Amino acid sequence: MKSTAGHDERIAKMIFASVYPHYLEKVEKKGRTKEELHQVIKWLTGFDEQQLQDQIDQKVNFETFFENANLNVNASLITGVICGYRVEEIINPLTRKARYLDKVIDELAKGKKMEKILR
Repeated sequence: MKSTAGHDERIAKMIFASVYPHYLEKVEKKGRTKEELHQVIKWLTGFDEQQLQDQIDQKVNFETFFENANLNVNASLITGVICGYRVEEIINPLTRKARYLDKVIDELAKGKKMEKILR
């Protein structure tokens, strides 16, 4: 599946605070915790608790969210399919980063061990 410019733009403009509750619900429904969610977000983005809360409070979009982030050097080790896209084949850098986040959260929700998620 190939992403389109429109798809990439929708992801860039999506507000992180509007998606965050869905991430939290997804992992908690599967028996994982908010702390574990924050741990994987911190691993990927470098955001500590306060910085993450600031991103939520400021209602930043994904473009700004990832501009503010310090992406983990091992993020490129995140591979596989998420939302119908093979993460490692996504050309648009911002869309790839958003799918990295989706993928690690999905792995958390599926019960993958933390040491495997935090490559």
